Amino acid sequence: MDLILIQSQEHETLPLAELKAVLKAENIVSEIEIITKGLIHLKNLKKDGYINSYQVLTKRLGYTHEILEVITIRDLDDLNGCSHETIENLFDGIFEDFKAIEWDTYIEDDFCVRLKRFDNVPVDTIGFERKLGGMIKVITKATVNLDNPTSLIKLIISENKLCLTTRRFKLDKKHFREVKPHKRPFFYPGSMDPKLARGMVNISNIKEGHLVLDPFCGTGGILIEAGLIGAKLIGSDINWKMKNGTSINLEHYGVTDYELHHLDVREMKLVDKVDAVVTDPPYGISSSTGGEESESIFYQFLDSIAKNIKKSGVITIASPDSLNLDKILNELKFELIERHEIKMHKSLTRVISVISKKD
Repeated sequence: MDLILIQSQEHETLPLAELKAVLKAENIVSEIEIITKGLIHLKNLKKDGYINSYQVLTKRLGYTHEILEVITIRDLDDLNGCSHETIENLFDGIFEDFKAIEWDTYIEDDFCVRLKRFDNVPVDTIGFERKLGGMIKVITKATVNLDNPTSLIKLIISENKLCLTTRRFKLDKKHFREVKPHKRPFFYPGSMDPKLARGMVNISNIKEGHLVLDPFCGTGGILIEAGLIGAKLIGSDINWKMKNGTSINLEHYGVTDYELHHLDVREMKLVDKVDAVVTDPPYGISSSTGGEESESIFYQFLDSIAKNIKKSGVITIASPDSLNLDKILNELKFELIERHEIKMHKSLTRVISVISKKD
């Protein structure tokens, strides 16, 4: 069983890294083929666990827009520079072959057809949608519903691939809009975007039941995302207002398996060591730093937190590009696993680093 993923292209490396981390954390075995930028083919998913894998990916991934089940995939010659007429002639034969598909397997009640093109392939989107939709309607006698169909058939075309797919499970795209910082009951400026928070949680290789710590929890954005995928949570903040505000926000989004502390990270001594630390230490004008310089905060945080994390655990940390984090890592004997640079605006690039303690 195969899946096609249409990924966000807002960041260069994070979407693919997130996917790989979730596959690893959830023990989903699949070969990854990058068809083109933003288009991923997951090959040979185990048939007996296919539905569960599909649902897990739909629940967890932040930087993926759509996950679709493959009906058929065809290799194409390079379509770059081909005329509309050449492409239409090519697809006349392919559409004829589509008539042999057992469409009743994929259509329930009503349906619609959508086409997504990559690599600027010059196809008549509306014309192709009507042609395929009309063919399916004749074969199945199903009703076309363009607004809210029970079944979605999606044709995806790149320079070298044609993917005919259907959607079994829909991603909740509204979540990341509804959980934005200014929509939470407790708000404070400078809070992290929820999609980035989810991405950081995911690249930490955590899964349901793991214990996750954010020692600079702020308004709880990272903890919310970790809690919604089923992690157990520990949060702390040097500012008691943040600690109390995080509690309000977690409860608002139905996250209940947590403990919160009002303390300095340098004083932290947890009873149970955590599986992962995911955090965005304070820096910048709107952050509450307690009068400390950014380099000192990061150094003391990493020096202290190593005592509270399992040997197999990782730390996923956001930092400004102005900070020489590698120098701190070398001094404290941490090693870098992966890194992603994310342009926020002209004056700030956020660097997301996944690190672990050297043996």
